[in-house]
Amino acid sequence: MLPDLVDEGRKARLGRAMFQDENLSLERNQSCESCHTPAWGWTSPDLVANLGGGAVEGSVAGRAGARKPMSAAYASQAPIFECDPNWRGFGPRCKGGNFWDGRATGERLGSPVAEQAQAPFTNPVEMALRDPACVVYRVSEAEYSGRYVAEFGPAIKQIRFPKGMDSLCEQEGPLVDLPADVRAQVDLEFDNIAIAIGDMFEDSRFVNTFTSKYDAYRAGLATLTEEETLGMELWVGAGRCNFCHGDPFNDDPFLATDYEFDNIGSPKNPDNPIYATDPGFVDLGLGGFTGVATDNGQFRVPTARNADLAPYPGAPKAFMHNGALKSLEEVVHFYNTARVMPDCATLADAEFGVNCWPAPEVADNRVPPFLVGGLGLTPEQEAAIVAFTRALTDGYLPSRPGSELVR
Repeated sequence: MLPDLVDEGRKARLGRAMFQDENLSLERNQSCESCHTPAWGWTSPDLVANLGGGAVEGSVAGRAGARKPMSAAYASQAPIFECDPNWRGFGPRCKGGNFWDGRATGERLGSPVAEQAQAPFTNPVEMALRDPACVVYRVSEAEYSGRYVAEFGPAIKQIRFPKGMDSLCEQEGPLVDLPADVRAQVDLEFDNIAIAIGDMFEDSRFVNTFTSKYDAYRAGLATLTEEETLGMELWVGAGRCNFCHGDPFNDDPFLATDYEFDNIGSPKNPDNPIYATDPGFVDLGLGGFTGVATDNGQFRVPTARNADLAPYPGAPKAFMHNGALKSLEEVVHFYNTARVMPDCATLADAEFGVNCWPAPEVADNRVPPFLVGGLGLTPEQEAAIVAFTRALTDGYLPSRPGSELVR
């Protein structure tokens, strides 16, 4: 059965209001949705970033991080972060959490997606508020504050914020000086804010809709094309997509990710804005979070669902943790050939992705060529995998009258 898309829970609607509130940023100009836009597959709509460096400018002009915003769709199914010290006898292996490096573990709130929701508010290269107290204060003053009180009680309205809180939250600086009891109240309400946003992500009627052509096919409401069917077969066959992105024949639900971490050898993105201030920057991914050398270069496997979702045909999108690749075709070609084509630095006539690939950002700990980089697929097989990946785009409209799905 396809999901009911008519309504969502009260707490989820509150979370949605906060997710869309630009006032929860320093300059009141950026919301969570600014970087995780539904029409763009719950990732960035920023054309400059998508065409170039991948990382998106935050609330403060001229500041950006080092990573492309990860898709927020199907993020709520990620388990709490954990590492197996000897996974299947092959050594350490980590799974779960959110963000590309898994640092929103979910251990504290019991929900990786809720913990992820908190971080951008006070990250100086994202929404840039100086203190969680500023988030709580602005929520207490928001037009939806009555709904917040109805859900979590009146305590947020009773916090004794210092005089001039408006002004304090319009400035950068250290944490606001608060008495211990007030700080404890702020921390509780900040967690409630995250829980409400997390509830929005749990609500399948808004975020995790399972309304792609593939889902309609599984429900008997659509027929895949011959090319899409071939792509699905290759997914679990010569393409080996199923090793990291699940099994479309047997997984229920099919989430198109295993929420684990891998180093597939993605190259640097030379346009990444981080290089303007740190030319030698290397993104260690999971290893930067865990401090374990064998984790260096590994990033959380993103869902392949909605990878191609965009508001119009040909809309520029970016892929990989740093936005180095610019189309699904390029992504699949990279997976097929990254270990068999030469390093672009060795060629005088180098053409990115045509006759060469750049060296990986982190060369250690790469997955073996039989999984990424040496698949031996034909151009027709590559195209079929792309076609099936596009069939994982939510918002498909079945041709049968009366069965339309709401995006």
